[in-house]
Amino acid sequence: MSEKNPVKAAVDKLAGAVHGEPAGGPEEGIPGKPAPVSPQLVEPTTPAEPLPPKADQSGPETVSPTGQPTGADQARMAQSGAYLTTAQGARLPDTDHSLKAGPRGPVLLQDHHLREKLMHFDHERIPERVVHARGSAAHGTFQSYGTAQSVSKAAFLARDVETPVFVRFSTVLGSRGSADTVRDTRGFATKFYTEEGVFDLVGNNIPVFFIQDAIKFPDIIHAGKPHPDREIPQAQSAHDTFWDFVSLHTEATHHTLWNMSDRGIPRSYRMMEGFGVHTFRLVNAEGATTLVKFHWKPKLGVHSLVWEEAQILAGVDPDFHRRDLFDAIESGAFPQWELGIQTFPDTDDQMFEGIDLLDATKIVPEELAPVKPVGLLTLNANPSNFFAEVEQVAFHVGHLVPGIDATDDPLLAGRNFSYLDTQLTRLGGPNFPQIPINRTHAPVNDMLRDGFHQTAVHRGVAPYKPNSLDGGCPFFAGADTGAFIEVPVEVPAGRKVREAPASYDDHFSQPRLFWLSMSPVEREHIVAAYTFELSKCYEQAIKERNLAVLANIDGELCAQVAAGLGLPVPAATEPLADATPSPRLSQVGAAWPLDGRVIGIVTDQAVDTAGVRAVREAVLDSGMVPLVVAAVGGVLATDGDPVTVQRTFATARSVEFDALVFFGAPQAGADAYGARDAKAGAPGPSVGDPRVLTLLTEAYRHGKALVGCAGAETLFEAAGIEAGEPGVILTDGAEAVPQLKELLSNHRVWERFPASL
Repeated sequence: MSEKNPVKAAVDKLAGAVHGEPAGGPEEGIPGKPAPVSPQLVEPTTPAEPLPPKADQSGPETVSPTGQPTGADQARMAQSGAYLTTAQGARLPDTDHSLKAGPRGPVLLQDHHLREKLMHFDHERIPERVVHARGSAAHGTFQSYGTAQSVSKAAFLARDVETPVFVRFSTVLGSRGSADTVRDTRGFATKFYTEEGVFDLVGNNIPVFFIQDAIKFPDIIHAGKPHPDREIPQAQSAHDTFWDFVSLHTEATHHTLWNMSDRGIPRSYRMMEGFGVHTFRLVNAEGATTLVKFHWKPKLGVHSLVWEEAQILAGVDPDFHRRDLFDAIESGAFPQWELGIQTFPDTDDQMFEGIDLLDATKIVPEELAPVKPVGLLTLNANPSNFFAEVEQVAFHVGHLVPGIDATDDPLLAGRNFSYLDTQLTRLGGPNFPQIPINRTHAPVNDMLRDGFHQTAVHRGVAPYKPNSLDGGCPFFAGADTGAFIEVPVEVPAGRKVREAPASYDDHFSQPRLFWLSMSPVEREHIVAAYTFELSKCYEQAIKERNLAVLANIDGELCAQVAAGLGLPVPAATEPLADATPSPRLSQVGAAWPLDGRVIGIVTDQAVDTAGVRAVREAVLDSGMVPLVVAAVGGVLATDGDPVTVQRTFATARSVEFDALVFFGAPQAGADAYGARDAKAGAPGPSVGDPRVLTLLTEAYRHGKALVGCAGAETLFEAAGIEAGEPGVILTDGAEAVPQLKELLSNHRVWERFPASL
């Protein structure tokens, strides 16, 4: 069973690691454990080598600063030796006391260990990214299908080529310490370590951007960031400066609408689409060119949180998306995406079906240009050091390989200029490509020398061309030896102007297309998002101006938001576009795999644990992760194998689970009173522990599947939830899991969300 079920195999392996036992040990194998083995009760004093990393962790490939494979084990990059040392390797007898002139005397200036320790600590932090500061990442592989070979000569796109990758997900506006679940665009950046050099596909989870020209990037970010006088609000667009800008700069309308949709609050990085945003140019082996847009399609489908979930999570687990990604990988539910391409003829006007392919505020609906899968991305290892890998990784849209080239998209051109500047400040100089996570896996002979943090030891005396002293090396490559040669496209002649083409002037037809493509419940969420965000603005003029923008998208959308704001409905200033809906833009209506979904099993010590054990096994067998929730930790009273409790009523909240199974109506725990736990002090029916009732009612409100077993009917009745309601299963245990799986495949019980639109 474990061989066919990676989640169950990983859980068994984790259980063994917990106890130092072989796989199949006690049922404690849940992800998130900080160390590879459990510590002993007393402080260890017998010298021993550092522990190895956990099984789910990996680090950068061990290549030299110039891209040469070293063959070294990754442990060679980590600390070594059993004894504490200085940075120079001198062993230390103590790190708790400064060197003093007697126990109560002054600290001596000669204390080299104190000086070194504090100096390094004082400089541990580097400037955070201006945007995308809050992120997380993982290692993986990209397996090419070979289906892109006809349009690109890139070696990593050849059939069956496997390429190591590092993928970073992020929010845009927030600082490093902000919450994961804020309403925001998410970054989706992939570093391919190809044999021809590094290729960075630096995209977002939204296929369009706020602006058409990079010269406006500081403006949109300054508008979205916290107000400069108070530095609030953090990681939010619900404030005056953002809505002031986007209402005056209506090319931002399309992206703003996506952000106000459920796409702005994804359920998980694993359930998030990715887009290259721009149009790129591919070149095949014969030199023929094709225009292309890149898409990442998650195997688990595209799913989102509801707004209340996102708000609760920002408080109870601000690391929710980061934890979800790391835990899924550790539990064997490896996230996967297919890389797909939309292809278009490389015509002189670079238009397709009337859509300007160089306008980053426009999409091409998949009904007009289907997405062709070209390879599979699998994330299978977590970082071994967050700073060294996730913080120091440096992406750049100009990191291209033969077969992939840029276009004249003015937003892309500015990004090509800007990204290198960012690294000079953040990573201390021009040698950031030599940081291990950034190192190419292709040979480097670049004639770039010296600078801060130079770690390559260059040889020769002639870092210039032409030369004879170094034997003429390095030599120029030709097209037949893998050179990167820019496509020799014709550049239009004309006056130097600060203008945009007329095709960039259409700011409303595609937002209307997106709105018309949404299901009724998704439209309700968009209305609620606009109403919430604009209600947070102080200035009435900004609210009214944004209503005028919405009027040019859809009259009902504008009317509903205006009603929520208590303002009159303005008339449209432009004719409403005749847009054909694109069903593929909706997240609702399909069924998806369940790998790594988290199921809470709520019970107490009095219940028959055989039923709990049976449900837990059925959940594991389905590739999902079960977490047992009870009044206290430890193990449940059992008549067989132990059942370990992973959450208590005090620590659990419904938002961390995709579905809940309740056994009976668990009695109130000893800490179930308001002074100890405010959730236990909520008024309501006195049926069991009040925090369990909160778990149930919250999950019901958020449209999650619910199972009641072993007398849970009284609990459901106390919550006002009746048998037969959508997504409510009252049964005797494990036989409910197939029904639960069917409900979960749709992500939510959408019937619980009545829609008026």
